[in-house]
Amino acid sequence: MKTSIAIIFVSIVLLVYSSVNYYIFIRGYQSIPEGKNYRIIYTSIFLILATSFVIGRFGMYFLPEKLSTIFIRVGSFWMAFMLYFFLLVLVFDIIKGVHHFTNFLPSVITDSMLKTKQILFIISVISIGLLVLGGHINALNPRIKKLNLNIEKNIEGRSNLQIALISDLHLGYVIDRKYLAKVVKKINNLDPDIVLLAGDMLDEDIKPVLSKNMGKEFLKLKAPLGVIGITGNHEYIGNAEKSCKYLEDCGVKILRDSSVLVDNSFYIIGREDRDKKRYSKTDRQNINALSEHLDKSKALIMLDHQPYDFDEKENAGIDLSLHGHTHHGQMWPLSFITKAIFKLSWGHLQQGKSHFYTSSGVGGWGPRVRIGNRPEIVFIELTFN
Repeated sequence: MKTSIAIIFVSIVLLVYSSVNYYIFIRGYQSIPEGKNYRIIYTSIFLILATSFVIGRFGMYFLPEKLSTIFIRVGSFWMAFMLYFFLLVLVFDIIKGVHHFTNFLPSVITDSMLKTKQILFIISVISIGLLVLGGHINALNPRIKKLNLNIEKNIEGRSNLQIALISDLHLGYVIDRKYLAKVVKKINNLDPDIVLLAGDMLDEDIKPVLSKNMGKEFLKLKAPLGVIGITGNHEYIGNAEKSCKYLEDCGVKILRDSSVLVDNSFYIIGREDRDKKRYSKTDRQNINALSEHLDKSKALIMLDHQPYDFDEKENAGIDLSLHGHTHHGQMWPLSFITKAIFKLSWGHLQQGKSHFYTSSGVGGWGPRVRIGNRPEIVFIELTFN
């Protein structure tokens, strides 16, 4: 049953992906002049770009790792270009449709439509190229997002706590060890008491992570109270058991529907990912089961990859719940979709005495591009009183 659902899902995704690419291809093809093999060259380049991601993802099971990496990285960048080409072409077609009924465009444009298309094609390629380049530079440079929060509890022996939080690194074919080393260095410069990893540290295929031992960089994190993480949906899409064991070997304590009392001051409660039941035979525990036996006089900090169940967390007395998963859309205007789906796509929310924070993530999935938001390392300064 699960295999059938997976096949149907992949088929739908491929159909949508192919349809969007075909739409872009046809509109571009119509603007290419005939003769001198221009259209053959355009078609060849387009086919390589449009199929690279699919070839890389399916080919990672039988192609050499370096070749798969090239295909996946090229295809990932094309996904960013594809999004903005699609939006731009759609706008052009809407304008053309409106003109068909209203005849509002000046004759200088309509009298030489082929030349107009060629000019627009060149402008579009240059503009989107610069946009994606800027988004790539943005994705390579995570910012430090500082947050000051107060928990209304008197914690014996502790008046404050400094937390470094990251989520959605997606270490793998696209995001590599070099970038993780940069993130680790930035975290260490903050001198946090504890480092928390809110899921999706590894991408769905951990083969390149294992072969290059990328996670070794986690061992360089410096935090006196340790490094604690949880599963995300991508650990489950790949292999949760292998991913968790590898992260544990790299010095990360993984909490899987469990909690740990830290410094006799506060609890870190780690939930399994919401998609656990989809990839295994068992569901994750509910929030009450995870928290009801804990000493509520101490601070309760929960890691839960996907930002859901806010009311249940408030009712259970969770003081701070930390999330990732959304990437805040990663590329505009996809943030409008994540805002519609999630109560908190990005940022801080206080509900009663409970605080919630959803990170935009330090890495990303697919294209190494961020447009309309920043990758982030969150530095939370908690006070207790």
